[in-house]
Amino acid sequence: MSGLEGGGRRALVVGLGLSGTSAALLLSARGWEVVAIDSGRRSAPELISQGVEVRAPWSEPVPGIDLVVKSPGVPGKSAPVASARAHGVPIWSEVELAARATKNPLLAITGTNGKTTTTELTAHLLRAGGLCARACGNQGTPVSGLVDELEEGEWLVVETSSFQLEDIVEFHPRAAALLNVTPDHLDRHADLAAYVASKLRIFENMTGDDLAIAPEGLEATTAGAVVRRLSDGSGPGVAAWDAAGSLHLPERGEVCRWSDVALRGAHNRQNMMVAAALAAHAGVSSDHIAEGLASFPGVRHRLEECGVAREVLFVNDSKATNPAAAIAALGAYGSDVRLIAGGRAKGTAFDELARAARRGVLSAYLIGEAAGDLEAAFGSEGVPAERCGDLPTAVASAVRAARAGEVILLAPACASFDQFSSFEERGDAFCRLAARHGAVDPGGT
Repeated sequence: MSGLEGGGRRALVVGLGLSGTSAALLLSARGWEVVAIDSGRRSAPELISQGVEVRAPWSEPVPGIDLVVKSPGVPGKSAPVASARAHGVPIWSEVELAARATKNPLLAITGTNGKTTTTELTAHLLRAGGLCARACGNQGTPVSGLVDELEEGEWLVVETSSFQLEDIVEFHPRAAALLNVTPDHLDRHADLAAYVASKLRIFENMTGDDLAIAPEGLEATTAGAVVRRLSDGSGPGVAAWDAAGSLHLPERGEVCRWSDVALRGAHNRQNMMVAAALAAHAGVSSDHIAEGLASFPGVRHRLEECGVAREVLFVNDSKATNPAAAIAALGAYGSDVRLIAGGRAKGTAFDELARAARRGVLSAYLIGEAAGDLEAAFGSEGVPAERCGDLPTAVASAVRAARAGEVILLAPACASFDQFSSFEERGDAFCRLAARHGAVDPGGT
């Protein structure tokens, strides 16, 4: 399908969250006749005012469609999408639509963990180098909502999920990075191989002067792009931290030292390596990269230190929605941790998290649907655990037990959707509870 001008063509947008709403508005502005549907009841006055036909709730096929734009949360087997595919109708993700609608340069980032931090950090480094840049995509700001307000030459740093990448066609970033892959979303993907394959699609349209960054052991298939391997330690690769704690970039040498950067946690070393390499590819100088790494404040809900009470630190890592992310959070704080975990499981086992918890978790406070499975996993490793049911009960129990110098860490290892509408809502609730128990800004204590 060439071009985005509607010319009487009819598009179906499936899912009316942020990305679906933005996609529907963009298509309508380009002259498409748009039908927007959602399986739940939705009020969409903004869409209706722009001539979009809204059907919500609606879960049946819609005939006479020339294009489907599918929101990330909508499975491909849903009836409207499956029917359109069976009739040969193109299925696009919202990022595919947006990329076709703009000439602005794109950098793209995916991975199981670290996507949002690396996306926000990369945009921060570009701005430190004097470039106009916006972080967008899966981190909460749909690309479709930005394309008509961008300055010429402004960079888009796009966080992409496996759900978005499974429906790309021509999506073509100037540079792209796959940070890591650990089991996740296995309640949606057929198996781990299918999940990995969806992530690797980020590279499939890259050519020429593009840069592809992939972990060791995963093949980044491109049509001529420069491919660099992501690995820890010294040696060839996209970037490396040496034994002395200095970050090096290929062909540039030392950029900065670990003691000079703002982010903490071993997992953030990789995020900084990738962000620095992407910024360098966009033309940012080493000095400006170093300045940006030193000034980056971090991202909400990712190891967010939201307060101290009686010398007990409260840390909100609500974005740790799978076991690997929760393990990384534990690694950032070491010992004397009181862990709050649980929620809705995503098809992954908790055995490795339980083994990691032996090294520093004093006790675990378990919430939500997965509390029983987590209790069994922790129990098998001898980690004390208490089933608390909900977050207020878990925080109160952890506070009663905590002593000076300890950390109360929310790292759920699960999705939030059993008790909260999003990981953000869950993290905000934790921070409010911390404040209710006397926690104040750690910078002011």
